[in-house]
Amino acid sequence: MSNETMRAGVVVEPGNFALEPRSVVNEVPDGWVLIDICAVGLCGTDYHILEGKHPFLNYPRVIGHELSGHVARDGEGWAAGDLVVVNPYLTCGECRACKRGKPNCCYNIEVLGVHRDGGLIPQLAVPADNLYAAEGLSAIQAAMVEFLAIGAHAVQRSGVSKGDNVLVTGVGPIGIGTALFARLKGATVTLLDLSPERLAMAADKFGFSPGYTSVEDAISTTNGEGYDILFDATGHGAAIEAGFLAVAHGGSYVLVSVVKDNITFNDPEFHKREMRLIGSRNALKADFDWVMAAFRDNLIDAEALCSTVLTLDELAAQFNGLAEERADLIKVIVQLQE
Repeated sequence: MSNETMRAGVVVEPGNFALEPRSVVNEVPDGWVLIDICAVGLCGTDYHILEGKHPFLNYPRVIGHELSGHVARDGEGWAAGDLVVVNPYLTCGECRACKRGKPNCCYNIEVLGVHRDGGLIPQLAVPADNLYAAEGLSAIQAAMVEFLAIGAHAVQRSGVSKGDNVLVTGVGPIGIGTALFARLKGATVTLLDLSPERLAMAADKFGFSPGYTSVEDAISTTNGEGYDILFDATGHGAAIEAGFLAVAHGGSYVLVSVVKDNITFNDPEFHKREMRLIGSRNALKADFDWVMAAFRDNLIDAEALCSTVLTLDELAAQFNGLAEERADLIKVIVQLQE
């Protein structure tokens, strides 16, 4: 057996990110495929892991779940060199959710980079079914598919249609992705964020209207009636609770972000609206496919989404600073190879 090693990006403990040796993959289980990782997107989960704020994680952990790569060896229906997007949700296939076509909320789900070591490493073996062909995309575009699929899935869950009046609260990467795909469905999209700078960035880069910094102002522009669909991507319990009053009668409230808080709301207000309250978790293959098609059709601007591209060594030097300054970033990509 080879004693070769490769460098991996590891959060050793909260606040401590290091490049550590990991053994080269010599044996791949049946049904799995070895991938040469090309690019890795950093997301809020990775920053939370660095900051010690993730509730379901054991340290040390190789991070990275927004992944693109090339198939390393022929097999399992793939040819060496194929560019792929990695679906990082490893599912059991046996639970009630999986059997009902909802593997995104598998009872036994394991997410790469969270529940098990992820892809900030030159090579990684994953189940063949978790790979999606990425022809026509660059490696950097392919590494951005997963985070956009989160928003695309929320949009599909909502049932949004042409002409709907939509409010997206929280203009981080997930909120931006949600807004982009709601707009592709033909909705009129309004943004809400406490940061005027982030609203200005979204207007400049993606052509959204300037947006609002308060729920009251956002509601006032609808003659007080509210929005047909509201997507929350804030990650803040108080913001989620404030959003209930911004949903129109007959409307839907989609919780894309996850918080550890208990969420409360006024039941008479909820019932008189006949409001639908929808949770949205992860994404399905159809959502990944939608994102890749949008890239291929030039409906999504990858350059506008990508804030910077770093090497693994540059990430090691800058990760703590990026975590502190991430309000000014959309997507940081770590490029391991072309």
